[in-house]
Amino acid sequence: MPDAAREDGRLRSPSLVELAVEAIRKRILAGDFAPGERLIEERLTQELAISRPPLREALRLLENEGLILTRPRRGSFVATLTSQDVYEIVTLRSALEKTAFELGIPVRHPEVLEPARRALAEMERCADAQDRGALVLAGYAFHSNLIKIAEHRRLEWIYGSVQQQLLLCMSRNLIAREKFYEDLHEHVGRHRTLLDLVASGDQAAALAELAVHGERSFMATAGKRPTDRTAD
Repeated sequence: MPDAAREDGRLRSPSLVELAVEAIRKRILAGDFAPGERLIEERLTQELAISRPPLREALRLLENEGLILTRPRRGSFVATLTSQDVYEIVTLRSALEKTAFELGIPVRHPEVLEPARRALAEMERCADAQDRGALVLAGYAFHSNLIKIAEHRRLEWIYGSVQQQLLLCMSRNLIAREKFYEDLHEHVGRHRTLLDLVASGDQAAALAELAVHGERSFMATAGKRPTDRTAD
């Protein structure tokens, strides 16, 4: 696992809390822990080989991120998203990415695409390793870096402000797409196609690819407009 940076620029080993946060976060995003599932502390201490104090601090940090909820006298549970939540998050994401493409293609400074290329390479590594949790995180990095082609700080800020909610949606989407549509390498391939179109400068083609990039499966599985579905 990556080392953490110190204030003096040198590297230090991650703490037990940081390692626990990373491990649990990845398992949530991989779907190993289902939405609404209770996280059993005794089991986690055994699986992660840590004591309760660092585990509880890790759970507190994950609650701050919005990935889990802690209920008094009941424990910690994986956060859930309603169909309305998914609808709002997905349509907001689509609008923000569409705006970024409209403002940023053709890309004025080609070097701005390098972080997205690095994120894509990480996605390929994760697909090879079948590491679904890390793949979700790399996928978010890919999309958040594509937003930067617009060179619009407020657009980037709004996108970043819903990061944890986007991660939960992306996790659900990856699980659904792998079950019904594509394997992990095909999932990465769609992102490669999108990046190639952005880099080509063909705004119309990039927008057309973005429009079908993954929203259909989001909406089909859980995110339809509320008036289009029966009550949950």
